Amino acid sequence: MNRRADEQAVRVCAPAKVNLILRVLDRRPDGYHNLWSLMHTVGVEDDLQFQLTAEPVATFTVRLACDDPTLPTDGRNLVRRAAELVLAQAAAQGCPPRAVDIRLTKRIPMGGGLGGGSSDAAATILGLNRLLGLGWSASEMAKLGESVGSDVPFFFFAPCARVRGRGEDVAPLTLAGARWVVLVNPGFPIETRWAYQCLAESRREVRPLAPALVKLMGRETLSWNEVVPLMENDFEGALAPIHPALAAIKTELLLAGAEGALLSGSGATVFGIFRDEATAMRAKDLVGRSEGRRAFAAPAGTGPLTCR
Repeated sequence: MNRRADEQAVRVCAPAKVNLILRVLDRRPDGYHNLWSLMHTVGVEDDLQFQLTAEPVATFTVRLACDDPTLPTDGRNLVRRAAELVLAQAAAQGCPPRAVDIRLTKRIPMGGGLGGGSSDAAATILGLNRLLGLGWSASEMAKLGESVGSDVPFFFFAPCARVRGRGEDVAPLTLAGARWVVLVNPGFPIETRWAYQCLAESRREVRPLAPALVKLMGRETLSWNEVVPLMENDFEGALAPIHPALAAIKTELLLAGAEGALLSGSGATVFGIFRDEATAMRAKDLVGRSEGRRAFAAPAGTGPLTCR
């Protein structure tokens, strides 16, 4: 085991993500869809603290507390599910049973297409891997994360990656340059399953990948100037007619100076890409002032998920 003897607590900040490109392709035999996405983290983060307690226990035990009372902390919570998977593996590796306290502070809007639950799950796997001295690589942690959620593997290869399949095929990329991102949540969630139903009802066939996206395959470095003109999300056309607020926010972000604006994931958060902090902050205040909206301005992520 490679855990330091005096290390009994770690903290992990779990970032939001946006889909700069999201194509929903053919349906797989397992019922899921094949995806093609370019994902990037954003500096809006949940905070997770992990503590090993000194109390003697017969089996591994996880206790989860969250500052948001609307978020369940039982088996529906991805943090708990991820923790239980890690602890089962730890037991199989011969780790002595311990009690683990997890405190989750939520900042990322739920049901917003920002991957908050998946990021929290990845942070949990990373944090417990460190605390328990399991020594797993990023690829091993990502493999475990696949069974928790489709977006979980991405966060082990952040800040930017091309993601394919269900989410298990992750190829890290370098996106050269710096940008600020403004996230605007309209104040209501969109359930992922319902979004897929809307998409299926709104299109007659699956469009093939555009030649410009095919050319990105195999590239290890891209620039923001290359990517922004290619931004697209298959869910946007299906959901915007049902929720006019989404199109309104996109238009407002563009008028406020965004290079590009798009729905993230299956919604409901819309984001804009900005060249500088000052313009992003002004846009956040302007577009986010409407009643019910929550707005954030933060730099695009610059580093991997790490313990602190």
